[in-house]
Amino acid sequence: MISRRNIRVKVMQELYALQSREDVEEKLNPVEDLQKSLQYSTALFVYLLWFITQVARYAEKDAKQRALKNLPSAADRNVNTKISGNELLWRILESESFKKAASSKTIAFEDSEDQVKKVYNALTATDTYKQYVTTQARDKKVEKDMLVFIFTNLMLPDENFIHHIEEHFTNWDDDADMMDQLMLNYLQKPASFNLQQMLGDEKWKFAKDLLVTTFNKKTYATDLIKPKLKNWDSERIAALDMILMQMGVCELLYFETIPPKVTINEYIDIAKDYSTPQSGQFVNGILDSIHKELLAEGKINKTEFRLKA
Repeated sequence: MISRRNIRVKVMQELYALQSREDVEEKLNPVEDLQKSLQYSTALFVYLLWFITQVARYAEKDAKQRALKNLPSAADRNVNTKISGNELLWRILESESFKKAASSKTIAFEDSEDQVKKVYNALTATDTYKQYVTTQARDKKVEKDMLVFIFTNLMLPDENFIHHIEEHFTNWDDDADMMDQLMLNYLQKPASFNLQQMLGDEKWKFAKDLLVTTFNKKTYATDLIKPKLKNWDSERIAALDMILMQMGVCELLYFETIPPKVTINEYIDIAKDYSTPQSGQFVNGILDSIHKELLAEGKINKTEFRLKA
């Protein structure tokens, strides 16, 4: 499922896009844009998952095609199709959630089958695959690791595959890190995912409230941040750093169920991943200072009920 960290990143990206469009005279609907962005993320994830299943199942097609040759060799007649019976693969294929996601619209693109074949051929040439198919036993960890291997070692590093993804999903650059995290989580526990509810009502409310609050309270949050900058010129600070600090301040003030430590740590990590090498430490210092000041002034009131970050 899409995590609160994923949501924070999406809100950050939407706020950055809004900031870059400030001078454009057009009707902006940031909440609608955020909702669409999250829907695009779900579509991308479903496609990547579907693609993995197609690579694993391609062994059956490969075996049939090679057996139909006019003069099939011994190798053609004995293609190992063990991966097509991968237990995790079939748990995915037989799940109602995946069936609905894969049948709700046309998943494949014109070039999908060619890409699947290329990845499958690359897979069969690896030592990892050769060792996998020569072992008769089916171990749950090995079955999972095989699908993870397809994704992390063959799909993601392949420039041709990434180009294929970029051709069909304009959100790939923004979502690549999220997709990596989501896929590894999914392959670990597919039953915990509902592909029709990748977000859920509670998390959508969090996403919408975080976006609207930060957008509306931007000036107030910035006024709290500026005195903490000391020798820094607020106009020269990385745009993402300022946006992340504004989001952090808003969480500290207006999201009473999220512990301050969780908020600060989340924005430190996001700053490290998405901004400059020094951003994590910088964001940490500013948010920690503001938190102490607001706490001393009695402006932070958190409930005991804790939500996952």
